[in-house]
Amino acid sequence: MILGKGFFVTPSDSVAVIAAHAQEAIPYFADGVKGVARSMPTSQALDRVAAKKGFDLFETPTGWKFFGNLMNAGMISICGEESFGTGSDHVREKDGLWAVLSWMSILAVHNKQTPEGSLIGVETIVRSFWDEYGRVYYQRFDYEAVENADRVMADVIAFGEDYANRAAGLPLTPSGFTQFCYHDPVDKSVSNNQGLILNFTGEGITAARAVWRLSGTGSSGATIRLYLEVESTDGSMNTRDACGALAQVAVELSKIQEHTGRSEPTVIT
Repeated sequence: MILGKGFFVTPSDSVAVIAAHAQEAIPYFADGVKGVARSMPTSQALDRVAAKKGFDLFETPTGWKFFGNLMNAGMISICGEESFGTGSDHVREKDGLWAVLSWMSILAVHNKQTPEGSLIGVETIVRSFWDEYGRVYYQRFDYEAVENADRVMADVIAFGEDYANRAAGLPLTPSGFTQFCYHDPVDKSVSNNQGLILNFTGEGITAARAVWRLSGTGSSGATIRLYLEVESTDGSMNTRDACGALAQVAVELSKIQEHTGRSEPTVIT
């Protein structure tokens, strides 16, 4: 977890900032970055960096093994997940200490010419990143120990397959639906049913998407994870307000409250 003075950096932003500054700030990447990867639910901030820097980008299912395949094949240098896992190809596992040291290197480069007694901090670096790449607002809703989670997913699929005829009255306009399937470029394996993605457009935003994924890591039932992502050129909003319309639409169309009997998620991050 990366924190500045009164300022939290989301894991999605953290890996994107590291990738954006890697070659100039981290000696290990002096010869360049081979490519970058993120798990599918992780925000698309890293995509913007890859597009501008010319990096190959890979979107994988959740799970470090998928990054490991890409590293072993020499296809990526930096990777990360929205659940606080960040790493590079020096080791085949997430490495929090490496992430902290990377940020220290970035801070050191930014403060080379800073007058004594002053400091360019984490918040300034992140806000400068948003100025250059745009801001991706991000929230995750977890509904834990749900016994009928499949009903929620079925309703999302039903909506997604007919979204053009179900958009009336929504504050955001659905623009695409995907049942995420990953084709591993290294071992050619196929991973089906890795999550559901609904894309949206709307006034005042660049793009938005909601992602639903089931996680079976709990002791009873499944956990429904709902990821909310809103891209905007306005970096001044608070996250709750920026994601509010998307959260409303995503909860309503998937009938989460009806199927779970819960008015609020178990956890919001």
